[in-house]
Amino acid sequence: MSSIASHDSHVISSSPDVDGWQRLPRQYAIPERAPSEAEAQEYCRRLARTHYENFSVASWFLPKRLRQHFFNVYAYCRISDDLGDEVGDPAASLRLLDQWEMELNACYSGNPRHPVFVALAETVRAFDIPKQPFADLLTAFRRDQVITRYQSFEDVLGYCRYSANPVGHLVLYLCGYRDQERQALSDSTCTALQLANFWQDVSTDYAKGRIYLPLEDLGHYGVSEDDIAAERNTAAFCEMMHFEVERARDWFELGLPLIKKVDRELAVDLDLFSRGGQEILNAIEDQGFNVLGNRPSISKTRKLALVVRAAAGKLL
Repeated sequence: MSSIASHDSHVISSSPDVDGWQRLPRQYAIPERAPSEAEAQEYCRRLARTHYENFSVASWFLPKRLRQHFFNVYAYCRISDDLGDEVGDPAASLRLLDQWEMELNACYSGNPRHPVFVALAETVRAFDIPKQPFADLLTAFRRDQVITRYQSFEDVLGYCRYSANPVGHLVLYLCGYRDQERQALSDSTCTALQLANFWQDVSTDYAKGRIYLPLEDLGHYGVSEDDIAAERNTAAFCEMMHFEVERARDWFELGLPLIKKVDRELAVDLDLFSRGGQEILNAIEDQGFNVLGNRPSISKTRKLALVVRAAAGKLL
């Protein structure tokens, strides 16, 4: 998966890197002793507020009673993603993910040491969240270490089932929704967001050795891996990307009914993230689907418009 750069560039480097923790921000490491719950909550707040600007914006619209719980869940997702994406050594990533899952198990058994899990334990208890969505995310990050190509679009959707859809389920749990209908609609939106991210980051992901574009589509449109490696935005490549963008838009459409099936506070966030994902697709189209070596981004003006629209929805 594509990831956001760490907010803390300092890493431990004074001793041999046995497990891989030293390749990550020092505060990620599992401490010898568990912090207090207050310290753990502050850890998650700081991580969420400094690590990802889109989460900080979205948190403006969260009800105050839920903010800390969202911070706790985000901190888990953030570090989990980095364990899979920022180590640079698949074998080391797998070892770290195993240790991280041990802490997840400890969170549910009552004796975690990492601040994320100390804070998350209260969230799990308060909202009766099952362990499976958290574990499913780790399945996706493990797959990234051993699977770098996907033959069919169905295979990509199978990856999204673990990499993106569990996040939507966790959000629904936090907001009091546990039914399969809403979860299915959330899956469509989360899958669409993941696809938009993939299509935005083709070159970034290729630099990490991964291609999420289905190989069957590359073959159908006559696009080679060499084209991606050389960042050749050929007519065939752009035609393929046009097709992929439209396919992602279809998934956004499938998920939109969820906005009308939740309370206003959550609806504002869902609308903001859904429209943000669609804006990524618009940005890809605006540059003629030339994404190789030219990562599409949403302009500040468009971002501001999305936030203003979300704020207006909050007030109406």
